[in-house]
Amino acid sequence: MRRRSALALPVALALAGTAGAQAPQRLRIGFAVGYAPFSEIGTDGQLKGFEIDVAQALCARLGQQCAPVILEFDGLIPALQSRKIDAIMASMSITPERQQVVAFSSPYYYSPARLVMRGDPRADVSPAGLKGKRIGVERGTIHERFLAEQFKGIQLMRYATQDQAFLDLKSGRLDATLVDAVIAQFGFLNHADGRGFGFVGPDFAKDQRYYGKGIGVGLRKADAATLGQRIDEALAALRGNGTLKTLNDRYFSFDLITPPR
Repeated sequence: MRRRSALALPVALALAGTAGAQAPQRLRIGFAVGYAPFSEIGTDGQLKGFEIDVAQALCARLGQQCAPVILEFDGLIPALQSRKIDAIMASMSITPERQQVVAFSSPYYYSPARLVMRGDPRADVSPAGLKGKRIGVERGTIHERFLAEQFKGIQLMRYATQDQAFLDLKSGRLDATLVDAVIAQFGFLNHADGRGFGFVGPDFAKDQRYYGKGIGVGLRKADAATLGQRIDEALAALRGNGTLKTLNDRYFSFDLITPPR
């Protein structure tokens, strides 16, 4: 699915917060869509997915109205810094590099990062084994930086969206793509286009130098002590009352919300 840039969707995306006679304050949240089951636009034109539902629950807890803004992934932080949005919920990893410019909430989920390719799942995916291979990533992601620094001998192919990388993988223009495992499973491997492909190699997200400590809500540093604290309290409440687990179980048959050990 293609992403739209810098504009709120021109459809009735009422990710409503607390109802009342007086309209609640709007919280402009930046999303990157096209990533089932995290965030996508359904056939009815509405946003749907795990992160969309978490955002809705979060806004309800905060007593605010979610105002979704759809951006390409690499435009999210600039939009946050220029005050076009107030927060980011787009499967953004909490990494030391990003923490230099963006504040984060506590994690609301955790996701492995895997190579998807055709062939032997036991293939050598070390830097030497992948030398000269065409490996696709979505531009602006941690996957891009990880491969650029740790797999210098590959041909690193950058894409505006992960869907474009999947298309080139299927057509043979790529040898592999590095992607969040859940996105690969639901957005590619579970479909006809993904037949003959599979996960190869380890979970690269275990390298916390790049992948950090999980997925959090991105915020301006100036808002960390105010909005950030309120979001942390709301996430703790949603975790404590079972809402996050209910949302996890709505979309996944496995646990993404418990910190890895």
